[in-house]
Amino acid sequence: METVEKKRILVIEDEVHIADGIRLNLSIQGYRVDVAADGITGLDKWRSWKPDLIVLDIMLPMIDGFSILKTIRREDERIPVLILSARGDTKDKVRGLRYGADDYIAKPFDLEEFLLRINRLIKKKRWYDSDRNDDDSVYEMFEGQTYTFGQNHIDFISYKADCAAGEIILTEQEIVLLKIFIANKGKPLSREMLLNSGWGYSKETTTRTVDNFIVRFRKYFETQPKKPIYFISRRSVGYIFDHE
Repeated sequence: METVEKKRILVIEDEVHIADGIRLNLSIQGYRVDVAADGITGLDKWRSWKPDLIVLDIMLPMIDGFSILKTIRREDERIPVLILSARGDTKDKVRGLRYGADDYIAKPFDLEEFLLRINRLIKKKRWYDSDRNDDDSVYEMFEGQTYTFGQNHIDFISYKADCAAGEIILTEQEIVLLKIFIANKGKPLSREMLLNSGWGYSKETTTRTVDNFIVRFRKYFETQPKKPIYFISRRSVGYIFDHE
């Protein structure tokens, strides 16, 4: 029987009781977990152990978490990084996302939510790392900081959009799906592919979930939502995002 290697998670956290609790709960979920109690050790373990995901505190001895994140992103743009920090101000969250964090949770945190977010990020990485010859793995993720189409302007750093509906704040999931659509402009994207990349087929999601997000996007970005010109349905296929 083939053995499936456990995914590796590196926890860079100096509060021992929090690090031990995370290690225990992630191990119960089937992950291999290692812990670093300061920034220098964290960077060393990241380079030598090659984890699949990093849980990163901000206030660390030796090197702070923001500096660690910038160092990691200079060498690896795809490893998922989840910031777990007592610094929950909006400016800190924006700063973390600007430096390349995939998610940000403020302490104290809900364990079930934390584990769900870890699972989602691991599944997203699995999509990135999947065989590029597979039909559902040929799509890319937009890496730019802003994007404009028609009268719509999206800022992926602040999560703000100036659009047909006015100024709105986008959710993390909306950002993920918009990046997929924009990077694959003009390509038909199946509902199944969007579910797999955006949610990892969690029990709470169905193909109707994607349809609901498209309804939102049309309300945000289309001047006539019932006659869309950007987010277009393709019968028996899914959706296409396009513009001149």
